[in-house]
Amino acid sequence: MRGVVYNGARDVSVEHVPDAMIEQPTNVVVKITASNICGSDLHTYEGRTDLKPGTVIGHENLGEVVEFGHAVCKIRAGDRVCLPFNVSCGCCKNCEMGLTGFCLTVNAPAAGGAYGYARMGPYRGGQADYLRVPFADFNALQLPDDSVDKENDYVMLAAVFPTGWHGTRLAEVQPGDTVAVYGAGPVGIMAAYSSMIQGAAEVFVIDHIAERLVLAEKFGAIGVDSSTTDPVDYIKDLTGGEGVDRGIEAVGYQAHDCRGNERPNLTINALVDVVRPTGGIGVVGVFVPQDPGAADELAKDGKMVFDFGTFFGKGQTMATGQANVKHYNRYLRDLIHEGKATPSRLVSHNLGLADAPAAYRHLGNREPGWTKVVLNPGKG
Repeated sequence: MRGVVYNGARDVSVEHVPDAMIEQPTNVVVKITASNICGSDLHTYEGRTDLKPGTVIGHENLGEVVEFGHAVCKIRAGDRVCLPFNVSCGCCKNCEMGLTGFCLTVNAPAAGGAYGYARMGPYRGGQADYLRVPFADFNALQLPDDSVDKENDYVMLAAVFPTGWHGTRLAEVQPGDTVAVYGAGPVGIMAAYSSMIQGAAEVFVIDHIAERLVLAEKFGAIGVDSSTTDPVDYIKDLTGGEGVDRGIEAVGYQAHDCRGNERPNLTINALVDVVRPTGGIGVVGVFVPQDPGAADELAKDGKMVFDFGTFFGKGQTMATGQANVKHYNRYLRDLIHEGKATPSRLVSHNLGLADAPAAYRHLGNREPGWTKVVLNPGKG
């Protein structure tokens, strides 16, 4: 079968790789019909993870079941399913509490597994013709009859929509709250959109790329261009000097200022400043324990200068971590099915699998017009 293979920094290719197949009786094999390129994939593409060259990448996957193991009870051939990027067992202590992003079984002794990603276990990615899915009865989310027509919506359930939603829950967004989101990439826009679905009164999205802010505004947010204004002062002026109730970090460890200088602590400290006393902050942007390609020595060890004195003095709370997709994807699926959510408005391109290397190049260069790419292996 074909798969998108990571060869090294800024080098991916479509190669013939061994077929996905049943390895355990709880597995299914899924024919992939849609697989997104994620911002986290760009960390890998840029050589900022330690993913082993030769790995098939891609963790935002949807498709049709074509084969199932004899211990699979619920999923059958022909079912259309969306696969959470988390690989989880469903029966460890964390999975039983809904913390499937931190499964204790699938990547022991670490907590948490994922498809085609560094340090997340031996699971090949789904930017390919087929994908093996472990613990399929637990991991595979069955989709309704409109899943072909709304495929670009449902594939967002694999990661980006639940991750945005997770940011709101970490920050404890409540109806009527004001919210500031740092980052107008797909996750940041989904965090803003999720806040509005849950009744936030005003949502500010901060970025220095004007095109991204235009898209955020189409989802109903207030765009704040950090290349032309100080976003903290601007938002405080609009909130009577108090700041917002909640903040969400959706950029991560490769945060840059508008002049292109990499500053990993930029967004975290800005949120501490702009969130009001006793407000909440949720961090869903990716941060890593080691980053050899970082610009400064602290960041190379996964550390940063944090304004803890202000954070403590304001009595704020902060929660972090990757999304527990299974905790959210079922009811987000139903919002899509009932027409209450349309995350597909993120999508800029639907491309065939052979187009993946060029798509990575465009996204890695942050070229205008490239926001969210869905790869469709059956296309082209």
